[in-house]
Amino acid sequence: MDINFFTDYLVASLRLSTPLAFAALGGLFSERSGVLNIALEGMLLTGAFSGAAGAFFTGNVWLGILLAIIIGGIVGLLHAYLCVTLRVDQLVSGLAINLTAAGLTSFWARVLFNSGQTQQLPGIQTIAIPGLHNIPIFGTLFFNQDPLIYLLFLLVPLISYILFCTSLGLSLRAVGEYPRAADTAGVSVTLVRYIAVALSGCLASLGGAYLALVHVKFFVEDMSAGKGFIALAALIFGRWHPVSTVLACLLFGATEALQLRIQAFNLNIPYQFLVMLPYIIALLALVGLAGKSTPPAALGIPYIPESREQ
Repeated sequence: MDINFFTDYLVASLRLSTPLAFAALGGLFSERSGVLNIALEGMLLTGAFSGAAGAFFTGNVWLGILLAIIIGGIVGLLHAYLCVTLRVDQLVSGLAINLTAAGLTSFWARVLFNSGQTQQLPGIQTIAIPGLHNIPIFGTLFFNQDPLIYLLFLLVPLISYILFCTSLGLSLRAVGEYPRAADTAGVSVTLVRYIAVALSGCLASLGGAYLALVHVKFFVEDMSAGKGFIALAALIFGRWHPVSTVLACLLFGATEALQLRIQAFNLNIPYQFLVMLPYIIALLALVGLAGKSTPPAALGIPYIPESREQ
């Protein structure tokens, strides 16, 4: 029973951290390019609604996920247009997207789903890897998961390789650190930032789709519940590195899984304090990193080409 309990806890921690990890990896692309992205919350919520609506009306969960990715990319392009082309304050743009996403998803959920939430949606079945899923603890944790978790396992080393071992990654990091030098070297700062922020929207919305279609299998208003901000905290905690960022997401997911299990023990602790636990951990992590985590040098700073400055 102890092994089973521990295995279930680890699996729950992984699944709770998956939406955070997709959103944080999306934020990684955006912020490595120099565009601050606090719109992750709105992108998560948009992805959850789009995925739920697509799966609800088509009956196909993969079409729902595809729709979520497309809509997320469009939201990312909107953020890029506001921040890169119009040079709107990036903090204001992110807040505007968050508020707009909350309002529009609530409105359309009530229009499309009557009560503001869907009935149970079609889910994604887990895929057991033959010969490996029977390994105690690790088999269930790593080799008996749904396809999106397997995708996450692939994305972490792939993004790390692209970011640090390819010319594309070098261009992305150069634009985020010293866009003037990148521009002089012939790299289009505008194009790189547009692609990075659009990709950020796609990944964050994929996290939202996972939340609605895999984790809970229905949509309800404001179901992201601050997870986009926790993903942003994980990105800072992970120092804008793919591996450490996903590990930070696992920490927050494990904390949320822990508070759910503590509630199940019926201890005389107000559940409100337990619900606060993941957010307290996020705050403590950020406080502990004050002055230690160095963001990309050009993060949040609009780039103006020299020809326009003169």
